[in-house]
Amino acid sequence: MNFKCLSYCLLLSTAIFLSNVVHAQQKKILVFSKTAGFHHQSIAAGIPALQKLGSENKFEVDTTKDAGLFTAANLKQYAAVVFLNTTGDVLDNEQQSAFEQYIQAGGGYVGVHAASDTEYEWPWYGKLVGAYFIKHPEQQVAVLRITDHKSIATKHLPDTWTRKDEWYNFKDIQPDIKVLIKIDESSYKGGSNGENHPMAWYHDYDGGRAFYTGLGHVDASYTDPLFLGHLLGGLQYAMGTKRME
Repeated sequence: MNFKCLSYCLLLSTAIFLSNVVHAQQKKILVFSKTAGFHHQSIAAGIPALQKLGSENKFEVDTTKDAGLFTAANLKQYAAVVFLNTTGDVLDNEQQSAFEQYIQAGGGYVGVHAASDTEYEWPWYGKLVGAYFIKHPEQQVAVLRITDHKSIATKHLPDTWTRKDEWYNFKDIQPDIKVLIKIDESSYKGGSNGENHPMAWYHDYDGGRAFYTGLGHVDASYTDPLFLGHLLGGLQYAMGTKRME
């Protein structure tokens, strides 16, 4: 083997090694969409949208409805876990414990829409998500007010964002959440939280990071660049790849 050939082989080997290292270090998220109550048809639109966000932003996306994957050994491979329109009692006691340990070890959580309509009998989860769903009026157009323009989940949004969705009212709103978006109850019918009606927020919780958006009921959300940018910002914060502000 001559020197030129040897040099080429060494360069090729180094490139392959570095490629493997980068791949191994790539962040990964788990998208969990089990429903024990109402099943949102938009889950079918949300999963490929999250997969596309992953491919465009260099993170891997695993998807499941299997609560059996909530073990300490399995969850530790993920930078964040997304509860995509989950409903009802989706995890048993052992799985809940594994998820608590995951967050306490610095893991991330993203809740989309009906994630707040999940696990009402698990107080820890209620604090993680930041509030519980209580009721909603019919789907309609409403005005959202951006309360924090500096965050990576909102800096691309207009001051007032008018869109159609299913607008949740909440109970047990946690005092430590950092609100990013509020909904203007004068712009639609059926709001019951008053002037301070949060619709998206984040907070550090029990060793980990949590982001929630009440948007995401309608299929159109998952092709809307404004919503997808909002969701991506929440994901990046939850994964720990970027600071929220």
